[in-house]
Amino acid sequence: MLSKSQIKLISSLRQKKFRDKLNLFVAEGEKIIFDLAKTFRCKYLISSQESLLSLVAADQYIKVNSDDELKQISSLSTPHKIIAVFEKPVSLPNIDFLAIKNKLVLAVDSVQDTGNFGTIIRVADWYGIDNIVCSNNTVDVFNPKTVQATMGALANVNITYTDLFDFLVRAQTHDIPIYGTFLYGNNIYRESLETRGIVVVGNEGNGISDEIANIVTNRLTIPNFSNRSHKSESLNVAIATAIVCSEFCRYNQMSL
Repeated sequence: MLSKSQIKLISSLRQKKFRDKLNLFVAEGEKIIFDLAKTFRCKYLISSQESLLSLVAADQYIKVNSDDELKQISSLSTPHKIIAVFEKPVSLPNIDFLAIKNKLVLAVDSVQDTGNFGTIIRVADWYGIDNIVCSNNTVDVFNPKTVQATMGALANVNITYTDLFDFLVRAQTHDIPIYGTFLYGNNIYRESLETRGIVVVGNEGNGISDEIANIVTNRLTIPNFSNRSHKSESLNVAIATAIVCSEFCRYNQMSL
């Protein structure tokens, strides 16, 4: 049974300031919890079903009497049968420029939607991209809705928050090409893509900020193939990221 203090603590983790203060975050659902437990230490494992409490190792196992108790700590309208509280890493990984020099890296400039960011992380995992570097005003990766949207991919991708402009300037000094996604740029399907570099994706409404755009060396666009007179102005940022990553990886396979 959950104590009042535990309910208060877990509920507080919906807010970033408490996630940062307590170095904890919440995940829900069997698959996500199972995947995250490979990377993050589980502090509390909470379920209304006894059998689920053996899913992963945890510091403390809490059996609740009903799903109504789970609703008190869940961020979802329909809670899963199992909820976990994980420890955040003490510090997020630093980027080693020599280590990423010959790899593909995603850079996220001010993405605000939790679902979009979670999907971007999932896309990175699917295409074998190890590192995502985020501007400091990008949505928190440990937001419960972001965590859910990653579907466990958060366990496999390194997420770093930093001054993105400074990071990209330093990347240039290491001769790392910088790509960016824009409404107007070079058709990605006609470009000779390198098998390495940093791909910048921008905010849902405003795209890549002017400061960052000024140091992008390769502007890419995904062409619109619709002949309709009234067509969509742009793609969702997560969908665009998936298309761009697919094209880079396809080009990489062709060069082998």
